[in-house]
Amino acid sequence: MAEDSAQEKELPASQKRKQQAREKGQVARSRDLTSSLLLLGMAAVIYLAGGWFYDMGRELLQTGLTVSAAASQDSTAMLQAAGRVLVLGAFVLAPVLLLTFVASAAGGVALGGWVFSTEALVPDFSRLDPVKGIGRLFSLTGLGELAKALLKAVVIAVIGGMVLWNERGALLGLLQVEPQLAQTQLGQITARAFLWMASGTLLVAAVDVPWQLFQMNKQLKMSRQDMQDEMRESEGNPQIKQKMRELQRERARKRMMAAVPKADVVVTNPTHYAVALAYKEGRNRAPVVLALGADLVAARIREIAAEHGVPVVEAPPLARALFHHAELEQEIPVALYNAVALLLAYVFQLRAAPQMVVEPIDWEIPADFAVNE
Repeated sequence: MAEDSAQEKELPASQKRKQQAREKGQVARSRDLTSSLLLLGMAAVIYLAGGWFYDMGRELLQTGLTVSAAASQDSTAMLQAAGRVLVLGAFVLAPVLLLTFVASAAGGVALGGWVFSTEALVPDFSRLDPVKGIGRLFSLTGLGELAKALLKAVVIAVIGGMVLWNERGALLGLLQVEPQLAQTQLGQITARAFLWMASGTLLVAAVDVPWQLFQMNKQLKMSRQDMQDEMRESEGNPQIKQKMRELQRERARKRMMAAVPKADVVVTNPTHYAVALAYKEGRNRAPVVLALGADLVAARIREIAAEHGVPVVEAPPLARALFHHAELEQEIPVALYNAVALLLAYVFQLRAAPQMVVEPIDWEIPADFAVNE
């Protein structure tokens, strides 16, 4: 039961999951919003420019149907006439086509933003499965689409009935005017009715937009396992990271051991810690830690130092302080300058006159840097 509950998609989608879905073209889209904007735009165009479309349509019919007897016998003249009809037809349809494109684009951009994804163009043959199709038909989404279709029909029918009731006087008045004027007035009434009914579809879109957002958020929800997998992918596999850290430590250890022969002195605990130091006058502001380690690493540092003739000095307080407070390949802390200067002076004197040098007893370790073990 615990495993089943852990797999329930109860967590909101992460930003990464939303971005991945967006790259695949999976964003909220409302067909009702797009169709509503399209109908509303066409209704507005017809209401505002219905007379122009009527005149252009009549001219288009006259141009296409009026052909002289001589032109009907001339193929060139017929082609020219057909070309004029096509140009005029394109001129009439251009505003409608442009409006369709703008409305379709606006409906999509207004809800889900501009998205271009080639993955959305890949055919999904699973949608051809009749069993899944029936399942979608009786699913919550299918019932929601049915409810929206019924709501749309009711809204349009109610608005259409209200428009006809309000225009009943004008409709009855058409019987008393000349046919040409009646035709013009009927066109105006029809355009107003179309505009009002198209505006009514915005009510359906106002219901559909939150529904589509809800469905998309529900579809993108994540289980606890999904969240853990995503975090693992983002942060990297812990086992791989551990292996990389081990490799980095191994490389650093090899680099550190290769630097021991360049040291001026190795200070020890004597067996627990070992720290190799080097100081190049004019190059370093202070002595630099070339290597440091404890136990087996310390023993290896002492071996390499002995093989290459690097002096090894037993100074437990100084070795402990350097091991705990100094950083590899960095200069020693300022607080240990005096102690290390005393050590290097002892080493340099030891090289010049080993019989006359006395090893220091007090290494002058500050209280804050003293390590008691």
